[in-house]
Amino acid sequence: MTLDPQVQVLLEQIAAAGRPPRFAIPLEEARALSIANAAALNGQPEAVKHVEDKMIPGPGSDIPVRVYTPEGTGPFPALVFFHGGGWVLSNLDTHDGICRQLANKGGCVVVNVDYRLAPEHKFPAAPEDCFAATEWVANNASSLNVDPKRIAVGGDSAGGNLATVVALMAHEHGGPALVYQLLIYPVTDYHTPGTRSYVEKSEGYNLSRDDMVWFWGQYLSDEAEAYHPYASPLRAESLRGLPPAFIITAEHDPLRDEGEAYAARLQAEGVTTVLKRFPGVIHGFFNMSGVIDLGKQAIADAGAALREAFAHI
Repeated sequence: MTLDPQVQVLLEQIAAAGRPPRFAIPLEEARALSIANAAALNGQPEAVKHVEDKMIPGPGSDIPVRVYTPEGTGPFPALVFFHGGGWVLSNLDTHDGICRQLANKGGCVVVNVDYRLAPEHKFPAAPEDCFAATEWVANNASSLNVDPKRIAVGGDSAGGNLATVVALMAHEHGGPALVYQLLIYPVTDYHTPGTRSYVEKSEGYNLSRDDMVWFWGQYLSDEAEAYHPYASPLRAESLRGLPPAFIITAEHDPLRDEGEAYAARLQAEGVTTVLKRFPGVIHGFFNMSGVIDLGKQAIADAGAALREAFAHI
């Protein structure tokens, strides 16, 4: 299928800018660029009732989080959110706009987690931080005005990977009890051998296969770690018992097929899962709602899915 017209314009602008790929510039420059791009593409931040930055205990050091509380009296359901960026880029600010919209549209407290990044902190630092943050939300539900029986996890790209890995960890550790997963074009498997979409969409669509090779190289200490289910959840022995999921994929995304394969496995193993592929769009479109209308639609769909899931608990 052809590109969405708004996506086509954006890709033309990116090409005209002539910027080198992420992996070809210094790391701090790549990180600064990810922050600048988010500010340009997210649109005007929505107002929420209350936003508060906190530092919470983590396994390596304190973890910064940002807590968004919507209008209402509570106790609210909660979404613990993990940002994308290949485990290497992005922070609380790059996903501030998404979290504000999800708090409002989902009618939930959103806890945005600034986990440790690679390459300074290799696997499994990120999933360990994300699991610790999820435990913290469950253990501090009362002070957050959160219902501890209605906690979900979610994230985009590498954050989607971390969300479903936290769900795996929680299932294996006997808690915290999670009720839902919101997985936005998640990384679920290693880049090799790769999928058909890794070949068909390998370059020219914002995220390239070379980007993913670089991200994985920054994240892992050894390629053997790629086959651990906490890195590649598609390789987990079993997905039975995980919470229901809403999985969003993008047509022109090298990660499309692994996200859809993960949805199929969840369904095959008895996990209620809704998969929605958005046509004509690229990886990252969820975080481009200021310039891509289908990004707005995807966030609205995610918010509606969260509301429906929380309403049935």
